[in-house]
Amino acid sequence: MAEEEQAKTDCSPHLPVILLLQPPTGSLGEQLSRRFRLLKPWEAEDGVDEASGEPSDAFLARHADAVRSAVCFPGCGVSARLLALLPRLECVVTPSMGVNHIDMAECQRRGVAVANAGAVFCADTADYAVGLLIDVLRRVSAADRYVRSGRWPQQGKFPLGSKVDPHLLFVSRSPNIIGA
Repeated sequence: MAEEEQAKTDCSPHLPVILLLQPPTGSLGEQLSRRFRLLKPWEAEDGVDEASGEPSDAFLARHADAVRSAVCFPGCGVSARLLALLPRLECVVTPSMGVNHIDMAECQRRGVAVANAGAVFCADTADYAVGLLIDVLRRVSAADRYVRSGRWPQQGKFPLGSKVDPHLLFVSRSPNIIGA
């Protein structure tokens, strides 16, 4: 099985190697595979430790010399143990805002750079929060389900929702939304 795994990762030997600590969501994996050689422990027979769910010591030992970067998501972390098994690791990337799933002290001690999304999604999150607030108060989705289910002809008009009070959302043109 190790040979099959090696064949998968050797398909693009000229590309930099990235260790993915768990399967990426959406199209991220496909996008990364165009520019990097991806190590996916969950695809290897002995790639994941069943007790912890983390990449196995054997998998990490096999690839320790090649791994310079790792991508982790909330729910999987970068521990001191993992860092010790990847002595050439230079960079940890997480697409999340927080880094509490990464042992920052150990990364700093080892000189491993950590990159996260920071506040890049705050404005988008605030937009969605306002949109969801309007949807709930005005009952837009509920009314849509009511009409689509065919209940309108039998049960009549759908009850109106509440209006959004702009004074609750904005004070002195500053959003009062957490994270904005």
